[in-house]
Amino acid sequence: MNGIYYYLIAFAIIWILALTLRNKLEKYGVETNFPVIMWKTKKLRGLISRISNFSPTFWRWFMNVGIVVAFGAMIFITWTLISSLPSVFETPAVSIVIPGVEMPGSSIYIPFAYGLLALASVLIVHEFSHGIQSVGEKISIKSIGLLLFAILPGAFVEPDEDELKKAKKSSQLRVYAAGSVANISLALIALLLVSLISAGIPTYFAEDGIAIDRIVSDSPSDGILKEGMILEAIDNHEINNSTDYTNIVSSYHPGDNVTVKTDQGTFTVTLDKNPNNESRGFFGIQANKHFELINNSLGPIPWILFELAELFEWVFMLNLGIGLFNLLPLKPLDGGHMLEILLSYKLPENICKPIVNALSAVMAMIIVFSLMVGFL
Repeated sequence: MNGIYYYLIAFAIIWILALTLRNKLEKYGVETNFPVIMWKTKKLRGLISRISNFSPTFWRWFMNVGIVVAFGAMIFITWTLISSLPSVFETPAVSIVIPGVEMPGSSIYIPFAYGLLALASVLIVHEFSHGIQSVGEKISIKSIGLLLFAILPGAFVEPDEDELKKAKKSSQLRVYAAGSVANISLALIALLLVSLISAGIPTYFAEDGIAIDRIVSDSPSDGILKEGMILEAIDNHEINNSTDYTNIVSSYHPGDNVTVKTDQGTFTVTLDKNPNNESRGFFGIQANKHFELINNSLGPIPWILFELAELFEWVFMLNLGIGLFNLLPLKPLDGGHMLEILLSYKLPENICKPIVNALSAVMAMIIVFSLMVGFL
């Protein structure tokens, strides 16, 4: 069963319990107002204050640079989204990604466990950074918590809206930029860790082929090939490394009958159209390098390097992707608020607000259009 059904069942149970026990849950800080469930607490405000007060000067100057980075990233992600429109029917630039679920229109599959951990890092770093910067700007935090909007989970740090509106524009910019800048910073740290781990892998391992990590549901390989198989040859073309594999699979077209030799036997697969490029053949497998242990001085311990590398890869990808997306000039995203504040330096409110609202509408239409193309 596709992972999406497990999510829907889980969310249905959550909503049934939340609506049934609404009155009892209120004393624990849980508010249920369809389509939103919110859990609020004040317990973590002290922790955020201590982190912010540890080095207020650092946080202020870090986010001064962060404002510049955020606007640069806003320009980049906006241009990327707009420039993707000519090829949207081949490779949609926007897609929904859910850990453990194969989403239509998305070429990315996120493993369940790694995905949840990576998403947790996105939410914690993003919201805590908003809170840390709010405290640094002398803006009170009313509450901290988790939310569920229909079936979309999230987290929040709730600053005092009145104090935020009365704060200097530079302070507002730092608060709004904090979340995405922190996500981008964590992404760079994760990328560095992946590089360091990858550099250490050749000390203990040697590449000895390509292994199947995952079979795409309802794909040409589904029911024929299996996860864990080692690919040895495709149509008598030997596969010794990832370069061989990439060159071979990219040469096929839809409808080709391909003979795949593995360590568990030889199989025939009839290729379909690639969802991201209909002129190329689609096997429906996700493969990766296969390694053998050549230095057992530490026993099986080095195998954990691959697990750590994959985890940090997803931490990198999700923090970067969601951090950049949140900087789109689209309200209620942080990028939309930042653009409105920037325009207000030179334009009156009755002019800058309609500009941002119009731009938000355009961005929203592009995103919805890309998502619809992906699903269809």
